Amino acid sequence: MLLPDDRFGLGLRTDHYEEIADGGARVGWFEALSENYMVEDGGPLRWLDRLRRDTPMALHGVSISIGSVDPLDGRYLDDLARLVDRVEPMWVSDHLCFTALDGVQMHDLLPLPYTEEALNHLVPRIQTVQDRLKRRLVLENVSSYIAYDASEMTEWHFLAELAQRADCELLLDVNNVHVSAFNHGWNPLDFLAAIPTDRVRQFHLAGHSHNGTHIVDTHDHPVADEVWTLYRAAVERFGPVPTMIERDARIPPYEELLAELEIARRLASEETPA
Repeated sequence: MLLPDDRFGLGLRTDHYEEIADGGARVGWFEALSENYMVEDGGPLRWLDRLRRDTPMALHGVSISIGSVDPLDGRYLDDLARLVDRVEPMWVSDHLCFTALDGVQMHDLLPLPYTEEALNHLVPRIQTVQDRLKRRLVLENVSSYIAYDASEMTEWHFLAELAQRADCELLLDVNNVHVSAFNHGWNPLDFLAAIPTDRVRQFHLAGHSHNGTHIVDTHDHPVADEVWTLYRAAVERFGPVPTMIERDARIPPYEELLAELEIARRLASEETPA
């Protein structure tokens, strides 16, 4: 797997297709949302084919539902595998959560209880996906707003154990760490300190909505100052990990996202030894 020289990227959004095609990406890579391109043919897939000729791609999904008690969706995995073969992404990621139950897709990233039982349930499911895709799966920590009484360990202990047992990799969403830490009252630096440095494949940065008593992961604002501070700590611990910014609503002009990405470049250069 070849990484671009420029390890800073953006989420690929339809609002920016034409500008990217006309003016060049000016980023190292893009992250494309898998489900948007899991079609036989059509406009989005043709755009993806065109843009990936010049800029490396990662695929990021929201529907594997790796933590569900439902069986894995074989048709979904077949469609994803075909897309992977076509796009040849640097890596494929999804979320450590469940999104479906009893066959009903809830279109939300629902957190798991952090238990030994959950670990034992997840490991063979992750291995099945990895065997189907012929590559390691990269799993993202999600933002959470509730905690389970049944949990037996911290989220960071759970993630570290899962990555080792399933031999998968992690997408460390720095914004999600901040959001969950604020909502549950724990120290985000404890989270970073417990994650194995050799398992982190990618960083996410995003904005959120602060509602006083709680924070909601909305991806509709610029990256907050507290998240930039935590990002510096993440780079200090994990090194020059590929980093991208997500914006899913109130999507600004492409130039604004490029300017925001420059902040990430600058902070990372300050924390990474020459």
